[in-house]
Amino acid sequence: MSQWPDTRILDLFGIDLPIIQAPMAGANTSAMVIAVSNAGGLGSLPAAMLSLEQLREELTIIQQQTTRPFNVNFFCHQPPVADEQRTHDWKNLLEPYYHELGVDFDAPTPVSNRAPFDNAACEVIEAFRPAVVSFHFGLPEKALVDRVKAAGAKVISSATTVQEAVWLEQHGCDAIIAMGYEAGGHRGMFLSEDLSSQVGTFALVPQIADAVSVPVIAAGGIGDARGIVAAFALGASAVQLGTAYLFTPEAKVSASHHHALRTAKESETALTNVFTGRPARGILNRIMRELGPISPAAPAFPLAGGALMPLRAKAEAQFSNLWAGQALRLGRELSSAELTWHLADEALAKLSPR
Repeated sequence: MSQWPDTRILDLFGIDLPIIQAPMAGANTSAMVIAVSNAGGLGSLPAAMLSLEQLREELTIIQQQTTRPFNVNFFCHQPPVADEQRTHDWKNLLEPYYHELGVDFDAPTPVSNRAPFDNAACEVIEAFRPAVVSFHFGLPEKALVDRVKAAGAKVISSATTVQEAVWLEQHGCDAIIAMGYEAGGHRGMFLSEDLSSQVGTFALVPQIADAVSVPVIAAGGIGDARGIVAAFALGASAVQLGTAYLFTPEAKVSASHHHALRTAKESETALTNVFTGRPARGILNRIMRELGPISPAAPAFPLAGGALMPLRAKAEAQFSNLWAGQALRLGRELSSAELTWHLADEALAKLSPR
């Protein structure tokens, strides 16, 4: 019999520990997924920045090295309508940095892209049949969700408000990630673009738990056992952690990101749209401070990043996204498997004190 006070996520996903490693596009690959899943949690593979060939390769590696359940995550945003004037104005805003760093301003602007979930990606899911498929920015069209479920996967997505959670349940989610304002990376908001609507984890989780009948996964500001215990007390059936796993050797972060994670203060993260065009929480750096961090000039997601690419190549720490949540100072230098085990053991000790 499980020692956890709520086993709905354990039963739903077929996992041993109610700990989900957040999918972090560009920062984690199959190695972290395998480690977390083999440790008893749910490892998550981010697919938003992978080509179909890369996705197949990663899924093949995962299935060769674990028989445990794992999650594959996709973005499901609407591709932006081209706005040449806004793109032109955005690059012009960045022109002083080009000159400062000696970058050719007149060279063609690179394209920054994130592929939303589509028929081709769904065919990969149907071929590999992962236990869980998660989405960010809502859900794809019903026909695709139905196909994912028919392939045997449980479907989950992020809600940043109670309204979004209710919408997700109504549209077929088997569980809902309650993504608090504290969380690192892209906000999962999809029914509103109003950042003032965003709610902290401590207030969001119990209200979503009251509003839906499916299990709730708490995310945002959870970095140790205390956060896990609090999440269960608030009505969650599991937790999802991202920033904590960025401190593990399996994390694929740049040298600048690695340094920032270990030196930034707890107050030095902010929501910004300058890197991609959508609000995302990261560690403050030069471009965030000087342009915003929320800039109305940034092109729609995911196009804002293109004009920054040449600048990142010259001065990564100043012009690159350094995603992290508000609990970054709780990070520990452990492997992904060790972190998963420690989080579970320490949380159980607090939940069931002797």
